[in-house]
Amino acid sequence: MDKVRFKNVLGFFVVLFLWTASNPIFAQDPAQKAELEKKKAKILEEIQVAEKLLKSGKKEERNALNQIEQQIAKIRLRENLIETNVKKIGIYNSEIGKNQKKLVQLNKELKLLKEDYAQIVLKSYKSRSDKSKLMFVLSSDNFLQAYKRLEYMKQYAEFRKQRGEEIVEITQKLQKLNNLIGHQKKTKEVLVESNKKEIITFQKEKEEKTGLVKSLQKERKKIAAEIRKKHKESQEIDKRIDRLIKEAILAANKKENEGSTTIKLTPEAKTLSDGFSYNKGRLPWPVEKGLLTKRFGMQPHPIEQSIMIESNGVEVTTEKGAMARSVFNGSVVDIQLMPNNTAIVMVRHGSYTTVYSNLVNLRVRKGDRVGMKQDLGEVYYNSLLEKAVLKFLIYKNSFKQNPQEWIYNM
Repeated sequence: MDKVRFKNVLGFFVVLFLWTASNPIFAQDPAQKAELEKKKAKILEEIQVAEKLLKSGKKEERNALNQIEQQIAKIRLRENLIETNVKKIGIYNSEIGKNQKKLVQLNKELKLLKEDYAQIVLKSYKSRSDKSKLMFVLSSDNFLQAYKRLEYMKQYAEFRKQRGEEIVEITQKLQKLNNLIGHQKKTKEVLVESNKKEIITFQKEKEEKTGLVKSLQKERKKIAAEIRKKHKESQEIDKRIDRLIKEAILAANKKENEGSTTIKLTPEAKTLSDGFSYNKGRLPWPVEKGLLTKRFGMQPHPIEQSIMIESNGVEVTTEKGAMARSVFNGSVVDIQLMPNNTAIVMVRHGSYTTVYSNLVNLRVRKGDRVGMKQDLGEVYYNSLLEKAVLKFLIYKNSFKQNPQEWIYNM
């Protein structure tokens, strides 16, 4: 991201942040609060992973590219965190605004009740003597009228009592509502201050990334060549996985028709497939702790933006010794060894297949049934580059899916 774009992004956050801090009608469903809190916790966890990875990497030139990639990923997370906080502030503004309207309405009701009650008390005072009440009954024209007057006096006393209870109830509601608004305002103020700090940190991280990029300017041609080489290697792996997926579909259907692109499902497999589909956006990460360092699809390279790269899946950088895990129940349909002695594990979930590339020390064999979050193998740690990267893909039949749309908060 260049300097102009950075200023625009930062300006956007500042304007949006200040606007939501002052505007009580920021349309958000209060039910989103818990979901936003979960998302924030996940982002903070990923930022911690990113900071740990950055600290563990040496400052040597051969690792500068990795540091920049990880720093860019962390900056992206920081943007998401700021945006999440802005949404939460908006929810609090909306709730405070609604509660303040309730407060005004309750105060109006209380005022009317007090005025009504004052009139009742005044009338009761004027006719307070037992003699006047007795005369009121005895002056009746007949028994029926006397009975009605007795009932009226009884109902009037009950009405007075009821009005008094209503005043007490509304007074208590007002007190609770005032306390709630006070709590919401304090919580919002803490969040506002926290977001101000996040924006400052965001700016510092951008400056650090700019400094890292500048330190590599002399090696720009060499870096571009290295990026192209790595991208070519990545594309070769993607092509091989594509071929394996199509071969697995043919094997599943027991056909030799090269045009077959859909897996024929048994009732059991269809149930599994439906379950996988139902959990779109809620599936767990393929590693316990990780940082998204390459996104899905066509994109400019994060360091050399003149170079366009394409990814059939995502890349997740994780800690040394981390285990790749199945994101859903399924069965291991294929395991392929690569020239560098790493492995590709393919797990089928009905019509869907998840692919885990760059594994060693496998924990499963072809044909094994696996459960959600079950370990498949260790993510290979490159001691030269000092990083462990899992390449993760999702297919529906033979069609590539964007894992970021399937995995929770990826």
